[in-house]
Amino acid sequence: MKRIAFNENLFQQMFKEKQSYVERCLHDSFARIKGYPPIIHEAMHYALFNGGKRIRPILVLEGARLAGGKPEDVVLTACAVEMIHCYSLVHDDLPAMDNDDFRRGKPTCHKVYGDAVAILTGDALLTAAFELMACNAEVPGIMPQNVARAIAEVAEAAGSRGMIGGQVIDLGTEGKKIDYATLKTMHRLKTGELFKASLKAGAILQGMPEDKLQCLEDYAYNFGLAFQITDDILDVKGDQNITGKPIGSDEKNRRTTYVSLFGIEKAWDMAEERIEECIDSLRDFGEEAEFLRQLACFVLYRNY
Repeated sequence: MKRIAFNENLFQQMFKEKQSYVERCLHDSFARIKGYPPIIHEAMHYALFNGGKRIRPILVLEGARLAGGKPEDVVLTACAVEMIHCYSLVHDDLPAMDNDDFRRGKPTCHKVYGDAVAILTGDALLTAAFELMACNAEVPGIMPQNVARAIAEVAEAAGSRGMIGGQVIDLGTEGKKIDYATLKTMHRLKTGELFKASLKAGAILQGMPEDKLQCLEDYAYNFGLAFQITDDILDVKGDQNITGKPIGSDEKNRRTTYVSLFGIEKAWDMAEERIEECIDSLRDFGEEAEFLRQLACFVLYRNY
């Protein structure tokens, strides 16, 4: 694998600073949408502030930075994609889908608020996300046509041809052995599309040209695959106290994974190949893309 210098301590410091910034922005953005009735907004708050890594909103901010813009000008869209991600987790955890009792070490939304409120919580987070993205047009210097394009990018990624489509494939193949092509398509849609839309949305809002947007798309595609492969490895070798979810759930639920198809060593090699492609896709960028290079390397060594 083509290596770059990975400074884990420095990366963790940068990542935590970006996480903290996103947390503050999420609190500010949530204040714009909360109101009556209190129970639904309490449940939305519970689902949104549940210890997430905040990778997707960070990608929005980094996309804006790579386009030469100010990350603070796209925080509404950054918060929106995290709301979409959190809504998908609330619905994933429901008894009709993955039937999980815990998410990141805490009781899942439906365990606290009941199935009906959890369904509506997901719906409310998704709807609020598009409200926030539309409000990004109010930011000085952000062109309305770029807001419309970013919204379309995120909507497609989250919809039936993206994340939801991937979830449908996942549900339809549960307990069945599937081939590599189906597995890769499922995860590209279920996980990769929202990564791609997040990174591109920030860049689109700041007017990045098409050739460079393609570079970001290539990065996000490979990043999403690597992220899923390492997720499958963590399900076998991870520490539940760190990951916050049960180890061995994929095998228990008879899911086809990269590990079940190829074994841990081959799966690791595949993740390394995807990370090499990530780094190569950023070759036309300079120091402004260093965080994304480090983030790609981190995927290989993460333990959560």
